[in-house]
Amino acid sequence: MALRSKPYGLAVPVARPAAGTAWERAQHWLAIGGPIGLIPWVPATWASLLTALVCWWALPRPALILGIAVVLLVAGGFAASTAERLTGIEDPRNVVLDEIAGQLLTFLFVAPTSGWIMLAGFGLFRLFDVLKPPPARAAERLHGGWGIMADDCIAGFDAAVVLWLVVVALRQLL
Repeated sequence: MALRSKPYGLAVPVARPAAGTAWERAQHWLAIGGPIGLIPWVPATWASLLTALVCWWALPRPALILGIAVVLLVAGGFAASTAERLTGIEDPRNVVLDEIAGQLLTFLFVAPTSGWIMLAGFGLFRLFDVLKPPPARAAERLHGGWGIMADDCIAGFDAAVVLWLVVVALRQLL
């Protein structure tokens, strides 16, 4: 089956599988981040914001962030591939597990200990996710769910480096 291109706009049509086994539907549910992917308006932004808020509240350690991100990358690669196949849409816009992993990686070097760090990390991740500077753009072309996951993980790492540089620079100035 040929995949359809994804439509762009603020409203996101909820791509639900027409068929599939219970296991495939569970993978789809994981790929869309459970109920987050059902939000009809910019679910990727909501997934990123909710992840940033959880990180601000929980203050995870770098080893935990990296471990969870690796698990999400692997599980998400398979789950997003299944979501593409079940919906017939290339990179369905309601697949948000990639945003969760990428936003999590944004706080790899700097914990969101204040609201401004959390918001800066959120904004930087969304910026890098949209702009997709190299090598994120190239990673997006990986096959299936692997491209869906890889570009956002790279964007999250890029945002982490910039967030760290900003925080270090501000500490030197203040």
